[in-house]
Amino acid sequence: MTSFKVALLANLKKNAPHWEGMPEDQWDDLDSEKTITALLEAIRAGGHVCDFLEGDLSIVDTVRKFKPDICFNICESHFGDAREAQVPAILEKLQIPYTGSKVLCLALALDKPMTKRVLTYHGLPTPEFQTFERVDEPLDEKMVFPLFVKPSREGTGMGVSAKSIVHNEEELRGQVQLIIERYQQAALVETFIEGREVTVGMVGNLVGPVARRIPHDESLPRVQAGLRFFPPMEVDLTPYLETDAVYANRLKVDLADQLNYICPAPLDEELVDELNWLAAAVFRVTGALDVARVDFRLNVHEDLKPYILEINPLPGLSPGISDIVIEAAGDGVDHPTLVNMILETALRRYGMIL
Repeated sequence: MTSFKVALLANLKKNAPHWEGMPEDQWDDLDSEKTITALLEAIRAGGHVCDFLEGDLSIVDTVRKFKPDICFNICESHFGDAREAQVPAILEKLQIPYTGSKVLCLALALDKPMTKRVLTYHGLPTPEFQTFERVDEPLDEKMVFPLFVKPSREGTGMGVSAKSIVHNEEELRGQVQLIIERYQQAALVETFIEGREVTVGMVGNLVGPVARRIPHDESLPRVQAGLRFFPPMEVDLTPYLETDAVYANRLKVDLADQLNYICPAPLDEELVDELNWLAAAVFRVTGALDVARVDFRLNVHEDLKPYILEINPLPGLSPGISDIVIEAAGDGVDHPTLVNMILETALRRYGMIL
């Protein structure tokens, strides 16, 4: 393996800006020093030179000074509707290769309602939804209680709790108001899918020139060549059903190291194949690259029919607790190997290795 000079680009929680009245979970999707250290060690163990650069305004100068062959990008950034796309846009401008999805995909995937519009257009199963810019907007006739309320543009389960499941107009309006006021953005309201929550991680790229569409001829083989799917993971919420009926922010952040992660999830082979196909389809229509994770709910009232919740093209890579890291481990892939697998996938995409 050829040695490359790699810049690890991320946003440390300790470096994030703070202001009076900001939500307590504002920076829950940023990275810890422990994660950065693990990533640096993994990339160096792969035989590369690697240094960490904070993905703030200084990146324009620091990345040019460092002169990397490629950047390992996990920047969430701090402000803006398309904040996860900001650092990749800078790298595109500077013509510096980087891992992971590009500008349009990252901007799209952070906007959950826009992603769901794309999924709906392609006939991919996702819960019915409506966005609320005002608390008093009338509820669409297609929306039937119970419903689920969350922010339109946040990750790591931010703004999600047991109260996100609403059963009547009063609960709905209260939760929509909370989201709009706390996060200063529209609330996304979905039909609540009662059932199991599973997630599928993948590394790779679809083979050949790929348009962002689903082939119309259903008799053709399903397009998923080039992707390596990890076993689906399910979080055992049984001990928390009285307080957290969903995989909420509190569980993802405060209790992440205490949860029982089931991987592979106990699902039959046919359903796993369906999940992999749907994950590949979402990867395709959103334009994801190199690595992603797709989250599903399996409806207990429809024989575990999968519904797509969202795609995360910038999945967390914290050792031992991030979903895709646990999924990879379930397939015998340890953290350093996963990190270098993502890096090598990008290097191959750029033609820098065979």
